[in-house]
Amino acid sequence: MIINQSIIRNIIGIIGNVISCGLFLSPMPTYIQIIKSKDVKKFSPIPYLATLLNCLLWFFYGLPIVHPNSLLVITINAIGIAFEVFYLTVFLIYATRRGRVMKLLALEMLFMIVVVTSVLLLIHTTTKRSLVVGILCSIFGTCMYASPLVVMKLVIQTKSVEFMPFTLSLASFLNGVCWTSYGFLPFDINLLVPNGLGTLFGLAQLVLYTCYFKSTSNKDARAEVELPV
Repeated sequence: MIINQSIIRNIIGIIGNVISCGLFLSPMPTYIQIIKSKDVKKFSPIPYLATLLNCLLWFFYGLPIVHPNSLLVITINAIGIAFEVFYLTVFLIYATRRGRVMKLLALEMLFMIVVVTSVLLLIHTTTKRSLVVGILCSIFGTCMYASPLVVMKLVIQTKSVEFMPFTLSLASFLNGVCWTSYGFLPFDINLLVPNGLGTLFGLAQLVLYTCYFKSTSNKDARAEVELPV
């Protein structure tokens, strides 16, 4: 039974890695647009900063010195870090106001240094390390998944899904479902809480998309752009 559970967990984790890669790739059309126009327009770097911090925390969580046997958590978040670094680099190249982004990025790096140093020096068992880092992952993971709430409000106000691409909403929902399932094998509350909420937020986005798709002009509905904040 244990072997079967392990196999199922690995399969779900691999599927989760594939779906998460799709989620990380979903802003690419936005950045192609930014590169072509050489202008970041009204797009915000906040979602990418939030995702970067989230990936950094989960990468640390998945390390054997924190939470053993979490290789698939490490791999997908390493990929996520690479994508977010690329997106933020492009944003900084074409943004007219870089100061705020640089300050937030510096704060994130300082925060990670404090977290890593404190956990490794002050906590000496993987069980306690998993608990502390897991709580941080749950908090910031929930914040990342909840970030589209602002845009969902915008969709309701404007009756337009222009700034809420279907592919991003669908990928968010499937990603939440997959990693929630992964968190049950075995039970891991740190994976279940943020990804369970992510599933609900993703489902809510799909419901809104269904409701307001017809009221959006064809041009707006086809626009694959990142969410403004």
